[in-house]
Amino acid sequence: MLEPVKDLDAAHPVASAWRPVLADVVRAFVRDDFELAAGVPTVAAPTRALAARLRAGVAAYGETLTELTEETWETSVAQWAGRRWEVLVDLRTVEAGWSDLVLHVDVEEAAGGHRFKIHLIYVP
Repeated sequence: MLEPVKDLDAAHPVASAWRPVLADVVRAFVRDDFELAAGVPTVAAPTRALAARLRAGVAAYGETLTELTEETWETSVAQWAGRRWEVLVDLRTVEAGWSDLVLHVDVEEAAGGHRFKIHLIYVP
């Protein structure tokens, strides 16, 4: 079980407890639910504008997102930024398997756990 690491100087593997939440977010995106209308507990639903940017970013990439696999966690990382973790999840596509796309999410400590905020899907 990997715990979140508070290290300002280096990135670390994504905490085990966060992985199912992030997989649920990507699963929603695969279904074209960038607004997270069905809801994902502990994840702030994107605004309409952000959902549109997420959808447009994936469309511009030109490939179809697919769900995460266990291999995702071998390369995805989280780094403590002082008040939150910045998490980069490597995304996969139907056409190519691994893609250059990442999902950028912030994770903050909250009462009883963690709270997730989606930032963007992009090619770093």
